[in-house]
Amino acid sequence: MKKMITALVLSAAALASPVKAHVVLSETEAKPGAYHFTFLRVGHGCDGQATESLTVEIPAGVYSAKPQPKTGWKVEIIREDLPAPVVGPHGKALTDRVARIRWSGGALPDNMVDQFGLLVKLPTSSGPLYFPTVQSCALGEKSWTMIPPEGAAWGSVPTPAPVVYLKSDEDTQAPHH
Repeated sequence: MKKMITALVLSAAALASPVKAHVVLSETEAKPGAYHFTFLRVGHGCDGQATESLTVEIPAGVYSAKPQPKTGWKVEIIREDLPAPVVGPHGKALTDRVARIRWSGGALPDNMVDQFGLLVKLPTSSGPLYFPTVQSCALGEKSWTMIPPEGAAWGSVPTPAPVVYLKSDEDTQAPHH
């Protein structure tokens, strides 16, 4: 019975794992300008090693980003100055923004999956928005940072950056005849 339960858990984990076990976002579509709560899903370590840190680059045009705390992991928010002030969420003038978020100090074994939560205020334009991510392990790292050429499929590059597609209501409506 124990072997059957273990097999079921492993099968469920495999089905829930990202395609080709890349680091991906849990929600891949959102409305421009919306607050978007998503997870970076990690499907494996680095060549058999445990994941020890995960660093995500927050795309330009995102002026509000907050990580979800994770038990056993330290969270670091790295900010950068903006070239000029911008109007951020709630009309507040911003002079800097979150550039990267790093979870570190934990250990996610290679044979386990987990997710790292993130809340962002999305830009108002439609199209793909990439979150380049570096997964660090004891003896190396995986850089999920490649952005496919315009018009190419997300999986057309070997190590694609996690992406959310921003689609307005007009983008998703069928054309009228």
